[in-house]
Amino acid sequence: MTDRGTAALRKSSDVFEVGPSKMTWDGTQLVIDINEWGSPPMVGPVRGQVIVTPRAITTVELPLTADGAHIWRPFSPTSDIEVNLEAKGWQWKGHGYFDANFGTRALEQDFSYWTWGRYPLADGSVCFYDADRLDGSQLGVGIQFDAENHPTVIDAPPKVRFKNSAWQVRRETRADVGVMPVQVKGMLDAPFYSRSMVKTRFNGEETTGVHEALDLNRFSNPLLKPMLACRVPRRAGWTFKD
Repeated sequence: MTDRGTAALRKSSDVFEVGPSKMTWDGTQLVIDINEWGSPPMVGPVRGQVIVTPRAITTVELPLTADGAHIWRPFSPTSDIEVNLEAKGWQWKGHGYFDANFGTRALEQDFSYWTWGRYPLADGSVCFYDADRLDGSQLGVGIQFDAENHPTVIDAPPKVRFKNSAWQVRRETRADVGVMPVQVKGMLDAPFYSRSMVKTRFNGEETTGVHEALDLNRFSNPLLKPMLACRVPRRAGWTFKD
C-alpha cells in the first residue's frame, strides 16, 4: 500500500481508486487491481489482480464502542478468492473473506489493545473480536457464519495466550479448552502489530485462519509512529490519465 493525497482518490458507487490501484464491485465479485511498490525487505513492484467472490453479503455491523464511534463490518466472512499477482508462486485459489473497519476517532483514543481472528470451518467460518478499551471495559464477541454467511452470536471458547510475535507483541485468540494455538505462517510483523496464520481448534474442529494483534499503547508512542513511513511509501501528487 502507498499513502497518497486527495488528488489520487476517485470513487463512484461501484469503483474505489487510489492512484494506480482500484477496487471494482461488479454485482457478484470484488475485483482488486493492484499496482503498488513493496516495502523493505521486499522492495519491488507488486502488481496483479485479486478477485473475491462472496457466498453472500451480510448485514452485520458490530459496534466496538458503546457510542458507535468504531464499527466492524464483516461484508462476507465466507468467500472464495482468486489471486493472480505478477510474481512466481503468487497465483492461487482458495477460501477468503472480506471485511472492513470504520470509525470517527483514532483507534488509540479508545483502545489499548485488541485481537481479531477469522477461521474457516467446514460449513462456513467463525470470527472472534476481543479488545481492551481505555475506559477499562472490554469487548469479547464470537460470531459464527454458515456457508451462506448467516450470522449467529456464540459463546466464544476461552481466550488463550500464545507465543509473542517477533517484535514481542502480546498475542491471544480463542481455542477449545486444553488447546494451544500456534502460528503457522507470518504475514506482517511490526513493533505494534502482528498479522499471521494461526492454527487453533473450535468445537473440536481444527482450523487455520488469519489472526491479528494490535498494541495501541505502542502505536501511540511518538518514537514508534514515524516507523510507519518506513513500511508504507508516501507519494505526493497524482493525475488520472482517463
